[in-house]
Amino acid sequence: MSNLLSSSSTRIKTGVVLVLALLLIGYINSYFITWLFLGSLMIIAISESMKLFNVKNNIIFAFAIALWAIAYFYPSPEDLFFVLAVVYASILAYKRDIGKKLFLPLLYPAASFLFILALYNEYSMSSLLWLLVIVALTDTAAYFVGRSIGKRKFCATSPNKTIEGVIGGVLFGSLLGAFFAIEQLSYSDAFIISLFVSIASVFGDLFESYLKREANVKDSGNLFPGHGGVLDRTDGYLFASVLMLVILRVVA
Repeated sequence: MSNLLSSSSTRIKTGVVLVLALLLIGYINSYFITWLFLGSLMIIAISESMKLFNVKNNIIFAFAIALWAIAYFYPSPEDLFFVLAVVYASILAYKRDIGKKLFLPLLYPAASFLFILALYNEYSMSSLLWLLVIVALTDTAAYFVGRSIGKRKFCATSPNKTIEGVIGGVLFGSLLGAFFAIEQLSYSDAFIISLFVSIASVFGDLFESYLKREANVKDSGNLFPGHGGVLDRTDGYLFASVLMLVILRVVA
């Protein structure tokens, strides 16, 4: 166990700094600061995704910045993605020579960041902190359980993941994450939502692993020592936030 902790020290230190930064933002609970922080992450994540998708066109940043600026004022930010899709499809149909791959970085990760902002708008900072706890617990528990007792590979896409690690991560993320749910939910409802969100975070991580394998890179970036880039650190949240928002709209 001591060797495991020693080899993971950089990852742990970076993780602690990230968690403290997020908790500070949560404590301040300013819409502008939250919007600015998420937008900054989104732009960096789009840059990383462009490398993974092998897309080279800076007009994507113009689309993304305009989209995020409008999202600041619009009450349902996730709707804007579909508006963008209609605009993109219209331009594609009219010009016929616009690169079809240009839409990929706007689909992933920009769309998910719009869902995260919508989650904050509708269910306050408490929902984002809940999301943070679920995904962080799932990721951390899966890492340590997998490293300590994991034997069977989860899938070929991410050979370092084990079935034992994934199960351990989902269990910890669901059981403990439910205690941090928003107030209007019972523990049973919170557990069910946490369970689905935890599972979604696993596949969010798996999807990014797939993209990296396709691009033949180890990390999406190097912004966070021991964790890689923004996509490496937020991949679980990008899937989990969408599912949390959809389920909360039904249950809460």
